[in-house]
Amino acid sequence: MTRLETKVVGLVSTGHFFSHFYMLLLPPLFPILREHYGVGFTELGFALTTYSIATALTQVPAGFIVDRYGARRLLIAGLLLEAVVIAGIGFFATFGAFVVLLALAGIANSVYHPADYSILTRAVDGSRMGRAFSIHTFAGYLGEAVAPATILGLMVWLDWRMAIVLCGAGGGVVAILLAVNSALLDDVASPAATPSDQSSKAGLRLLISLPVVMGLLFFVGISLTGRGVTGFSVSALTELSTISLTSAGVLLSCYLFAMPVGVLVGGWVADQTTRHGRFAATCFVAVAVVMFAIAAFHPPFVVTGLLFSIAGLFSGMVAPSRDMLIRSVTPPGEVGKVFGFVSTGYNIGGILGPPLFGYLLDHYAPQSLFWVVGIAALMTVGTVLFASRRQTRLATATS
Repeated sequence: MTRLETKVVGLVSTGHFFSHFYMLLLPPLFPILREHYGVGFTELGFALTTYSIATALTQVPAGFIVDRYGARRLLIAGLLLEAVVIAGIGFFATFGAFVVLLALAGIANSVYHPADYSILTRAVDGSRMGRAFSIHTFAGYLGEAVAPATILGLMVWLDWRMAIVLCGAGGGVVAILLAVNSALLDDVASPAATPSDQSSKAGLRLLISLPVVMGLLFFVGISLTGRGVTGFSVSALTELSTISLTSAGVLLSCYLFAMPVGVLVGGWVADQTTRHGRFAATCFVAVAVVMFAIAAFHPPFVVTGLLFSIAGLFSGMVAPSRDMLIRSVTPPGEVGKVFGFVSTGYNIGGILGPPLFGYLLDHYAPQSLFWVVGIAALMTVGTVLFASRRQTRLATATS
């Protein structure tokens, strides 16, 4: 990449790191928060659902704002608001305030994907776009990976309140860094996105068009597949193989640490091929095969770890091709709203997935989790191939 491209990708990816960092910052504190607020895990789960719902409801409007008025100010404001809100959790003592603050954090979180992808699309040459997208996604996965260790590590020296405040302050520092370097972030709104009733109706028609709806379902499938593994595989494995929680956590770590590696590999592949749909479909099939193998054969510990690593690698490799596919079916000047809309699929998966997988573990054999995750991966293949056909038709029409 050029020096300017490197700076832009670095700035945007650092903001994306904190977006995912804040998502997994609080769950490790649930035992403490349960005692502090005097509520149960069900109520705490509801609070996290409020976060997802708030993001889902505001992400599309954020995309329209990005396309009309530019991404720079909205991205900085969103990161600063989320940093302040997260820090605020350390100062307010009631559960009601906790829920309200998480809802505000969900609203702030809605700006990242529309703004990030809009800035990256303007700043990076198309021949290097896959690698730019992969670095952006890698930073998000890295934020998820280090959040639990960070908050628990800080609690060795600080109480949980000050640990949260310090993590919030970190996001505030990055928001200031983005503001200082805001001149590097292309903030020119598209002329085609002028604020008028006609353009708003055209934007809505675009979002309900079949290729974009398939993109939304694509993200739902990714979310369901990933959340099934990351959220419930530990519980399923402890019942399926009677292994300890620590051992099951090691297996999950194989998946989690393989994903960022897969993202970087997938970014290189995305820049070397135009067949993004076929590549992504192949990755999903591989994930499904791995899940079916775990469900059907109950492999020993070492083999299961290898299979989880393979699943994580292929899950990560999907991401850059996914982003390139969505970009290929998006008209110029519409990147913010389209990525805002399809990214809502993550939140839909976050709302639907936990009750579904929890029900499976409560009422069926533990291996049913891996069967359903594999089926979800296979069902996602159809959305990928449809978007791929759309991409091929657009390439043919413009050649």
